[in-house]
Amino acid sequence: MELNQIETNLQNPDFKYRLDAIAALKDYPPEVALPLLTKHIQDPEFLVRSFVARGLGKQQTSESFAALLQMIKFDNTPNVQAEAANSLSLFGRVSASHLVEAFFMNDHWLLRRSILAALIELECPEELFEVCIQGLAGEDASVEEASVEALGTLAGSRQHQAALSQLLILKNSESERIRVQVAYALKHYDEPDAKEALAQLRQDTDHRVIGAAMEDLI
Repeated sequence: MELNQIETNLQNPDFKYRLDAIAALKDYPPEVALPLLTKHIQDPEFLVRSFVARGLGKQQTSESFAALLQMIKFDNTPNVQAEAANSLSLFGRVSASHLVEAFFMNDHWLLRRSILAALIELECPEELFEVCIQGLAGEDASVEEASVEALGTLAGSRQHQAALSQLLILKNSESERIRVQVAYALKHYDEPDAKEALAQLRQDTDHRVIGAAMEDLI
């Protein structure tokens, strides 16, 4: 799409035209794309703001990094915040501390699950373990389960023992869904106490937990 057409579409009251224009900016360099993207950080349509967040992730500059931080902190739509977190993670490990801060400041499940997934991809064990503990202390079941799953990915990392210790505590959780995730996560660990915990879960009172613990034996 030609630049003049992009600029025209960005002024169109029909948000679908603005979506097409934002998407087309991926073909332009930062000095052209960034001023137009940042003008729409507060677009009234959340889908447009989501596209803006995605577009900012493709522009690897300090300005786009700062704009994404602004969207994570101040946008009022979790979908947009989650998209901004995903884009921020594209900058690499420099984004990790900012993602941790966002996780602590916002307890919406969608943003938190996006940040957990991003930190797994970034291979930042200290930051990942920190948000896992915070996620387990929250009240959203899906974030708790994702946090347990993430603890399994820390096997072999610098947080190996800390993550395993947490899983060994969680094997006694009152939540069957948590115990299911613990069973899967423990399979990444070869220590005798991990194997013993799995054996315990194979005798669980819930068939879903037993199934998860025995899955690799069938």
